[in-house]
Formats: sequence, C-alpha cells, structure tokens
Amino acid sequence: MELKHITKYFPGVIALKDMSFEVRSSEVHGLIGENGAGKSTLIKVLTGVNIPEKGEIVVDGKPVKFKDPNVAKRYGVGCIYQELNICPDMNVTDNLFMNYYPKKKNGFLLDYAWMDKRAKEIMLQLGVDVDVHTPAGTLGLGVQQMIEIGKSVLAEARVIIMDEPTSSLSNAEVRQLMKTTRELKEKGIAIIFISHKLEEMFEICDVITVMRDGEHISTRPVAEVTEDSLIADMVGRSLDDLFPKEVYPQGEEALRVEHLKETGVLNDVSFTAYNGQVLGFAGLVGAGRTETMRAIFGADTLDSGDIYIHGKKVKIRRPMDAIHNKIAFLTEDRKGEGLILDASVKDNLFLASIDKDSEHGFLNQAKYAKVGIENIETYSIKTPSLMTPAGSLSGGNQQKVVIAKWVNTDADIYIFDEPTRGIDVGAKIEVYQVINKLCREGKCVIMVSSELPEVLGMSDRVIVMRGGRIMGEMSREDDHFNSEDIMKAAWGGRLG
Repeated sequence: MELKHITKYFPGVIALKDMSFEVRSSEVHGLIGENGAGKSTLIKVLTGVNIPEKGEIVVDGKPVKFKDPNVAKRYGVGCIYQELNICPDMNVTDNLFMNYYPKKKNGFLLDYAWMDKRAKEIMLQLGVDVDVHTPAGTLGLGVQQMIEIGKSVLAEARVIIMDEPTSSLSNAEVRQLMKTTRELKEKGIAIIFISHKLEEMFEICDVITVMRDGEHISTRPVAEVTEDSLIADMVGRSLDDLFPKEVYPQGEEALRVEHLKETGVLNDVSFTAYNGQVLGFAGLVGAGRTETMRAIFGADTLDSGDIYIHGKKVKIRRPMDAIHNKIAFLTEDRKGEGLILDASVKDNLFLASIDKDSEHGFLNQAKYAKVGIENIETYSIKTPSLMTPAGSLSGGNQQKVVIAKWVNTDADIYIFDEPTRGIDVGAKIEVYQVINKLCREGKCVIMVSSELPEVLGMSDRVIVMRGGRIMGEMSREDDHFNSEDIMKAAWGGRLG
C-alpha cells in the first residue's frame, strides 16, 4: 500500500502536506513524530476516516479511493487504536465477530458453535488461551489488545496499524505483543507500528519513517538510524540532553504523610517532600504509586493516616479540599479525568481555578482570554484557537493544557502522575522544563513515572513502592541511585 503526495486540510490547519508513505508485506514499518506531526491524520486517511484533498492511495499498484472505513477494510486495512474499541460487557467471541455475523444454513440464527471455535483458534494463534465466553471487560489490557488484533486477523487484514500499542501494557504483555507482531509479519502481513518509545522501534521495526509538521522527513532502514538521528529528524534540532534536570537546594518541608492505610491498597505509607525539589516515585504496575497520590488528593478514601502541609495537619476528604490546600494533581488519565474533551481549550485551562479567577460569582471572560493566550504561548500549545475543543488536539498538546490548567491554580505542591505517557520526545522536554520552572520558583513536585530513565533523570530523591508499601528511598548523592537498585527494590529487595 502506498500514499502519494497526500494533502489534508482542517480549518486553520494543514494536517498533511504532500505526504508520501508506503508499506510492504512482511514488513514492520515504524512511524514516529512529535504530537501534532500528523500521524493520527495519516492513520485516518489509511483507514478511510478522512478523505484527502489531494494525492492518491495505491494498493497493489492500482489507485483506489477509500470513501469510508468499510472500503478500507475491504482492501485489507485493520487498525488497533490506542483507546481500545472493546465492548466490556460482551464476551470475547462477540467482540471478535462484531459487524460480522455468520449464520447457520437456515439463514436465521447465528452459528455460535463455529464462531466460538474460530474465536478460540484466533486467540490461541495470538498466544492467548482464554475462555471465549468471558466478558472482555474482565480481562487484562494485554488480552483486550489481542482481541483487537484478532479482529484484524479474522477480517484477513493485509495491513495492520498499531497505534501506541504498548502504552498501557505490563512488561510481560509487551513481550507477548512483540512476539505476536513478529508472527504476523512472518505470515506476510504488513504492520505499521506507531510508538513514542524509541527502544521499541529499534526492537521490532524493519524501516522507520519520521514525520514533522504534516510532512515526510525521512524513511530509512532501522540499521541505518540512531536514537540521536531520529530525535533530530523529529524535532528539527539536535538534543544533547533528554533530561534537562536543574538542581536546586532543598527547601522547607512542603508535604509530609504518615502511616497512610487503605485496605488492600496502601500499607503504612510515610514520606516527606520538600520545596524546590522533585520527589520521584518508581515501582512496577500495581505498586500503589497512583493510589497513594489519589489518596493524598482526596480522590480515594483513606482508612487512616495523617497529611501535613507546611508542617500543619490537614484533613483532605475530597479533591476540592486538596485544591484549597494548594495541591495540584495531574492525573495519569488525561482524557478520562484531566480534561473535558468536548469543552474548549479555554474552558479546560481554567477548570481547576474557577473559584480563584471569578469575580463576585461571575467569570471574567476577558481575563480568561488574555491568560489563555499567554498559556498557549508559554506552553507552546498547538491549537487553531482558544475555542477549539480540547479533544481535537494531539496527545502532547492535551497534556500541555492539563499542565497549564494546574499551574493556573498557583498551587504549592504539584503531583504529576505519568506526565509524559504517550507524548513525543520534544513534548517531554517541554514538560521537564515546566518541572524545572516550578522547582526554580520554590514549588514542590512529586512525579510518578514508569520510565526509569525519566525518574533518574529528573528526580532529586526517589521512593520505590511495591504492593502498597515503600521499599526504599534514595537521593542523587546515594550509591543506590541507579536503575539496578531501583528495580531490585521494586521486585521486593530492600536497600541499605
């Protein structure tokens, strides 16, 4: 399949400009670029969701028109989106056969015996032994993703697009996905693999294409590229330091928690965070890091434990209590909990500071517009206007809106939970610069991250959790401040 000189316009934006791209059978073709580079629009052109103004699509050497997604499917295009299209209450078989209902010879009843048998075969082919009568919503994300891939296998797709397929998977699930991808490649299927994780690109891809500002920048065999060259192509400049950490003296105590307990979730969690520094939280999936932050912010209910802000004991029973105590919480689920996707960028920017910025019970729209424009410039938010729905922005720009929203509250303590998940290298560095700025201003930053290089690169101190407990704590000056010892603690070994 080949795209030739594709151009796609949206109001105020050229999403794709003379973009060319091709993928061959038995090839894993990596596609990378910053958020806003045009990758999502390219996917929508490939799947028939968006019709380009210029250019053509060629399949097996013949020009075709993808007028809608059904046409793209008939030509063998399947897509596994970052947000999985699973019906949680339906079982595995029904999810696999959605929109494809084989009937018995009488032509009236669905042939469930054959459907169940075929569903079992497909899931086993993908390395998953599961009861196909199980509701899909009760299965792990890794299995749900295999169901999505199974839909494309069932439809005999010749090209499968995987959009950030590992963003929410455990290490074991990632390994299974990589194995499945290689097996699909061996069967002659072409894979378009989109990821912000460069290490995954080098592991699985044969060829990598880089996009920037809606244009094709480069396409090279993976053996001919380096991490530095890919980053330079993506952002248009050389990046010598991926983690621009600025170190400041430890200030006064900002937050102290003592003996936090939540049945089955947290067990005697105690720590202290200081002004002017970043306290990083590391650990494996399910370690209790996010649950700790949600409890501090009042989103989850504690059974017992005490919270102190600037040395004063406070009661936080709900998020509004935390906001009034000048705590900001950038949640890991920016779409589900960080934004109102249908609301404008402007409205989202002031969601958490409406009380502070209102005058006599009325919203100061002129002030909102002025500060909103300043936010767009300060945080380099790519948006056609302040009134653009937040859901239409790229992931990195959505994250910048969430960050700006919380900075507008003028909080003292900022909790960033997976602040760079699913965003590109350039946007990550901009997030790190915001963290540096907050520390420079004497604020306290707590950062939860599943990326060890990020934790080590940006933290002054690191706390490691496992099973709702704190397993170890280290600072930049400690001998333990390295990935090996952090992983040792994360797997249950204690330090020192």
